[in-house]
Amino acid sequence: MLSDFAPILVFLAVCVAFGAGVQALSSWFGPRRANPAKGLPYECGIVPVETARRRFSVSFYVTAMLFIIFDVESIFLLPWATIVRQLKIFGIVEMGIFIATLLIGLIYIWRKGALRWD
Repeated sequence: MLSDFAPILVFLAVCVAFGAGVQALSSWFGPRRANPAKGLPYECGIVPVETARRRFSVSFYVTAMLFIIFDVESIFLLPWATIVRQLKIFGIVEMGIFIATLLIGLIYIWRKGALRWD
């Protein structure tokens, strides 16, 4: 039983060793000269005029979370589309219920004003 997972464990060990090795080599051989310009945020070559630690509106985060939720849910459409002919009417009804649930959620957040960017 363990021999079935041996290649995966070896691959995992090699990946962890490579990651640790690269980090160690970077810290041993990398330059260590401190420079005040290195501490500044990179703004496409433009000298920053204000701090990078500014507050964002809550609606920004809500919009980002809604995008992630609906984006992840749309990923479920691809596996369904590959086997829809095997599922026949059950698959179509099931996906109809799934999309209807998403549509109800979208209508709900739309009416609550979560998509309004004021």
